[in-house]
Amino acid sequence: MTVEGALRGAAPHLLLDSLRASLADLYAATCADLLLVDYGFTTLRPVEPVRTPAGMPHTPVDAGPAGRVFRTQQPYLFRDVGPTATVYLPVTVRGDRFGVLVVEVPADRVTPRTTASLALVAETLGHALRVADRHTDLYRRTRRTRALSVAGEMQWDTLPGRACAGPAFDLHAHWEPAYTSGGHLMDWSATERDLVIVVADGVGPGTPAALASTLALTALRNARRAGLDLVTQASLTDQALYGQYGGEQPLSALLLRLDLTTGEAEVVDAGSPTLWRVRPTATERFDLDRQLPLGMFEDTVYTPQRLRLLRGDRLVFVAHGAGGPTAHHGHGAPDGAVARALAGARRRKGADVPRAVVRALRGTSRGAPESVLVLCLDWRGHEAGTPGEGHPGGPAPTVAGSP
Repeated sequence: MTVEGALRGAAPHLLLDSLRASLADLYAATCADLLLVDYGFTTLRPVEPVRTPAGMPHTPVDAGPAGRVFRTQQPYLFRDVGPTATVYLPVTVRGDRFGVLVVEVPADRVTPRTTASLALVAETLGHALRVADRHTDLYRRTRRTRALSVAGEMQWDTLPGRACAGPAFDLHAHWEPAYTSGGHLMDWSATERDLVIVVADGVGPGTPAALASTLALTALRNARRAGLDLVTQASLTDQALYGQYGGEQPLSALLLRLDLTTGEAEVVDAGSPTLWRVRPTATERFDLDRQLPLGMFEDTVYTPQRLRLLRGDRLVFVAHGAGGPTAHHGHGAPDGAVARALAGARRRKGADVPRAVVRALRGTSRGAPESVLVLCLDWRGHEAGTPGEGHPGGPAPTVAGSP
């Protein structure tokens, strides 16, 4: 039986046991472990029972071979003195990074072809995890370093994930705090022709904010799935929020639809999230016509704006929670911190940008926002086979260890 067939036939909570049996048969693997990234994106944590090759309960995402693979998204083969070698493999689905698969195999059986084959196994495991996650709490429990608040649980259940990749784009997001909720909203949907993105500020911490955000997200998805245009999506969400809260829970949001065939973008700015464009020679914030937040008044009329993206453009959406600073000038203002973080990360992968901006904003000395959500879109264009100018690709697979 193939690995894919074994994973499909396994009980959701027994994926790893099934995978170990398949790897032992096909590759003579002596050990296989799955490390999942925690909600805060700080550590890689083994799925129980703990049987990591290094005997450690978890590993930081910024250190060690597992952390290296998670960051670079490239397989890593470690050869040490002894009869076995260890292969570290990224577990990722359409750009959304779940963790790292660690496999020990006999050293004399390791070849580049073996590593490439195991990389496909890790990808297959990622797809199986995505399905199994609906039927068991095992993997979500593994990803927690501490308990989530009720609002945090709601937010993680409604948001689409941390990343999405397509032939023409890469999309990555990061938000903090990860274990509680600032009521932030984020969603996307991609087809062959277009990509729709929404990012919204939180309306305050706790369950009331999460409830309002969940209502808004549901209304947006309902309108989008009905095939309605961006302006109508904003209008119907505005009506849903106003009808429920009477203007007491407005939501500042930014909606964007990108034509993947032309690079033409339509934007509706309904509040305070900011939109930035990064090019190899410049970083700038779009000065959009800011309209009323969703749900503030009854029957608000929204109008779209047009943007044009060039191949290699990077768009960054920034939403900071209620109570954060609102000024757009001065060294300590959010825009200054965002601009500096984006300029410093210009040549880094898009996956690294949201976390860098979030940390820069929450680390500002004056008026640091309580919560921040950042989403980064790298636009390559439909004919792009490699990242655009200014966004270098990742390194080649690496072999390390004793000579």
